[in-house]
Amino acid sequence: MVCLPTQHRTADIEAASSQQPPPYYSDSDSDDPSPAPGTTFRDLGLHGARSFAGIATRAFFLGAAVAASAIVGPYLFVVASSSLWRLPFFFGALALFHFLEFWTTAAYNTPNAETDSFLLTANWPAYAIAHAAATLECLITHVVVPDRTHAPLLLAIGTFLVVVGQVVRSAAMMRAGQSFNHQVQKSRTESHKLVTNGIYSVLRHPSYFGFFWWAIGTQLVLGNWVCLVGYGLALWRFFSVRIRREEALLVKFFGDEYVEYRKRVGTKLPFCG
Repeated sequence: MVCLPTQHRTADIEAASSQQPPPYYSDSDSDDPSPAPGTTFRDLGLHGARSFAGIATRAFFLGAAVAASAIVGPYLFVVASSSLWRLPFFFGALALFHFLEFWTTAAYNTPNAETDSFLLTANWPAYAIAHAAATLECLITHVVVPDRTHAPLLLAIGTFLVVVGQVVRSAAMMRAGQSFNHQVQKSRTESHKLVTNGIYSVLRHPSYFGFFWWAIGTQLVLGNWVCLVGYGLALWRFFSVRIRREEALLVKFFGDEYVEYRKRVGTKLPFCG
């Protein structure tokens, strides 16, 4: 099955205020120092994990995918009356998801932002195989049942889940800030804080909640019954295991404070507390 992007609220990072500016920046009291004379784009990160070119390229193509989906989808739905409008919707939702993964990291967890924050190659190739399977099922269904109805209620529920899931996941990343990381951190530092307010006051693992229901919503919109079941089972297994592992670390880090928080706030994920 498929492994999916994850988050942990005890990121092993230092506060941005404790970081020293790179040596190629000129000394200044300004919060936004300018590059020193003679600095090249290579010095600023043309290559590697914080590549400016890599970030710009990924953001450009993701934005183009969202724009294309916003044009092609309505055309297929309104003008062509084709059920294939579901695929542009799916691709647009995927592109927006990956763009927001980087944007929220860059805006609210700047020291940890890098090209991998887009999560485009996370859990490769299982993640790509899952989305390829969803695309293939939608295409096969279109060929077998070219005139299938749009099922307005299921489409409405699916769209609602996609929107709510994305909003909740992004809100979780924003609220956690520098306490958020896409990888589970096994050691606690002084910067680690237990976030229990905002979206975390109603959902114990809002990032997991958001991705789970976002993914379920995409399959409802696509009309994929096989992948709907497959996604649901894969996500439940993945998150149930991940939550047990993560919460063991959180109890170790925060003791009774986390135990009490866990008693008050649920995950709102099926059979995951």
